[in-house]
Amino acid sequence: MDGWVRQELEKTQLGDVRRTNRFMKIVSNLSDKPTSSVPQASGTWAETKATYDFWDSPYIKPAQLRKGHVDATVERIKNHQIILAIQDTTELNYTTHKAVKGVGYLDSKYAHGLKVHSTLAATTEGLPLGIIDQYVWAREPKYLGKADLRSQKSTEEKESQRWLDALKNTLSIIPDSQQVVTIADGVPPRKLREADFYDLFACANREGADFLIRATQNRCLESSSNHLKEEVELVEPQVTMTVELKRNPTRSSRRATLTIRYKTLTIQPPQNRPKQEKLSPIKLQVILVRESEPPSESEAIEWWLVTNLPITCIEDVTTYVRWYGYRWLIERYHYVLKSGCGIEKLQLETAKRLEMALATYSIVAWRLLYITHIARLADDVSCEIMLEPPEWQALYATIHHKSYPHSYPPTLGEAVGWIAKLGGFLGRKHDGFPGVKTLWRGLRRLDDIMIGWLLFNQLKTIENWYF
Repeated sequence: MDGWVRQELEKTQLGDVRRTNRFMKIVSNLSDKPTSSVPQASGTWAETKATYDFWDSPYIKPAQLRKGHVDATVERIKNHQIILAIQDTTELNYTTHKAVKGVGYLDSKYAHGLKVHSTLAATTEGLPLGIIDQYVWAREPKYLGKADLRSQKSTEEKESQRWLDALKNTLSIIPDSQQVVTIADGVPPRKLREADFYDLFACANREGADFLIRATQNRCLESSSNHLKEEVELVEPQVTMTVELKRNPTRSSRRATLTIRYKTLTIQPPQNRPKQEKLSPIKLQVILVRESEPPSESEAIEWWLVTNLPITCIEDVTTYVRWYGYRWLIERYHYVLKSGCGIEKLQLETAKRLEMALATYSIVAWRLLYITHIARLADDVSCEIMLEPPEWQALYATIHHKSYPHSYPPTLGEAVGWIAKLGGFLGRKHDGFPGVKTLWRGLRRLDDIMIGWLLFNQLKTIENWYF
């Protein structure tokens, strides 16, 4: 079993030490071959059946599987003064799995599956520390086609409540000594408001609960006839900064020059709420980030950011823009779950089993993302924070065609570079850092190589013993 798995899940409590050990073994198998199917990663029929039986156990709940990882994440959080709590919702599509039970309709009425709302803790340097909250649900068929009734429901009855619950859960588990900044997006596809709503601003508008949200609504202001966007447009650009834009489904990666303007405004509460007199205006810092001279083939970047974080100087503004740029980490996390771990390819029969599998793969997906980023931020530490001695020895021998010449292990940066090379990374000057996709390919190859390496050394030991 991988050493990091035992360390990560040492606080997991499943009611029986054998269940806990089985869970650790499953996570170890899946993390060694993250892109493989369950049978391939398990290696034998007995291990495969044990995995499926574990996910079908009536004695274990998905929240119990997450709890050990959450506890380990909180321990990592204690080493950082400011924590970015990045929230996002995704969907797991099981439309082609006709036999699965317990799923609901998705954003398309012709698709069915599960909705997943996750909160990822990260440092202000963009290192993903782990998942601290995750909620899974299936939409009920009786609500299909009744989106026009949303205005008649309270927030507690809407899916918007997931953002508030995630915020409250985040604040309940992170120590009071840490500052928590919730980062979320209010500009999703299909024109849903997502995180851009008054209740979330009000819930986070208190001591120790800051927020930084990309907004879409042009809100009414307390002391101006203009709306929010018109008021900020009147401000001249105050600073320019250059950022690296990550690749996403709608654009390739590129450098972008951004002009930034900001203003402090007070928004009015919603006018269509009951008990209007109990709702208070909220003071916000509004930051408009706009790309100047974008490539002709690309859509210009435009972010309307609202926050309750203080702005005392220009450096505060550029810091908050950089923090918002780390929101893509949650997208990469969901990408790893789907494209790397293949969570949507699982042929399981019930939503409960799928959620058990998701809780398991969530740890694997985080680990892949963590390795990718810690190798960039702390490349000179020992690779043994990630690899066991047989793993890095086999890795070195494969890449260099000879045994490792030193008594101490290579650095993490060196090891990750070699793993990426196994995954097809060329490492040319303009290639930058290897991505998570390259690393999961390399880790799968490394696992096979290590098996051969251990067998070779066992045979060599036997030969020396006899002769």
